[in-house]
Amino acid sequence: MAEWNEDTDSDIEDLEILNDFNSYFNRPYLVRPRENNFVKWDDTEFIRRFRVSKNTAFTILEEIANDISHPTNRNHALSACNQLLLTLRYYATGCMQITVGDFSGVHQTTAGKAIKKVTEAIASRRCRYIMLQDSEEDKRKHQNGFYNMARFPLVYGALDCTHIRIQSPGGQNAECFRNRKGYFSLNTQAVCNSDLKFSNIVARWPGASHDSTIFQNSRLCAIFESGQMGQLVLLGDAGYPNKKYLLTPLQNPVTEAEKLYNESHIRTRNCIERAFGIWKRRFPVLSLGIKTKVELVQDIIVATAILHNLCIKHNDVMPNLDVNLENIIDVTGSDNNQDTTLSSNYSNNSYRRQMLIDNYFSSLQ
Repeated sequence: MAEWNEDTDSDIEDLEILNDFNSYFNRPYLVRPRENNFVKWDDTEFIRRFRVSKNTAFTILEEIANDISHPTNRNHALSACNQLLLTLRYYATGCMQITVGDFSGVHQTTAGKAIKKVTEAIASRRCRYIMLQDSEEDKRKHQNGFYNMARFPLVYGALDCTHIRIQSPGGQNAECFRNRKGYFSLNTQAVCNSDLKFSNIVARWPGASHDSTIFQNSRLCAIFESGQMGQLVLLGDAGYPNKKYLLTPLQNPVTEAEKLYNESHIRTRNCIERAFGIWKRRFPVLSLGIKTKVELVQDIIVATAILHNLCIKHNDVMPNLDVNLENIIDVTGSDNNQDTTLSSNYSNNSYRRQMLIDNYFSSLQ
């Protein structure tokens, strides 16, 4: 019987490692079959799998094709169309990159590169699809849209923040990304108009940041502070300070006019909550957790917001949500229980709100 010793055990271990190494790097080059999903699925099944219509997918493909196409087709390079559909599948499922790679017939590494390239290409179109419209015609359109909801005048947009779940970014500042609900996130500020399109989005603040801090350090705040939007106002919840251009609800309404103001305010501002709900239900990756670097997470947030606006523009049908995801997806604003004293601490800025109550809502009784 052969004598056992530690050197023999070490040699066997080294041989196993060497075999694993050779089996990985000496595998035959394999090109997996790649189906044409545009042709394979009808419109209904296409929306179920990619969460957008073929029309919307074609629109964005025409925009970014030159940015993501390979100059040659050497080594069976992934086409621009397949890269886009792979990325849409990732947004639609929020699953591991190896899974969407298998769906598209590519390796995990290729899938990751495609997601990054397509996401950056879509996000770079931000100024075209997510913007504050300042023409007089656009302003009147927004005012009329909001007024028809609950007769609240001079409203340009509804403002709020929502948490986008991420994995821990690591490092010394990781806990800054943990929100009050206990998970890691980016606290994302958005403004929507009456048809639920986003007109402004800020996706760079860690989850522990307060909504009012994000707003006060945003370009949006500077625009309204400078008076560029004239008499138009934003509607925000009680987590924001009340200002002449940012109206918040009253904490303790007493008169009928004050109660009418609050009711109209809540019904009108509710559109931002609905916009968040539609956005997150269409792209579950925003709620299930994005397992990439923070920089790419920011681009994914902006890219899906652009796609959200395109879907509304093209009247895309809202696909059904898997019943298993209903209780996971958080479609609420960032902090419904934030400090509500902010809106009452700025008494000097409450003059316009009070004038609106006294001169307008009192006349509606």
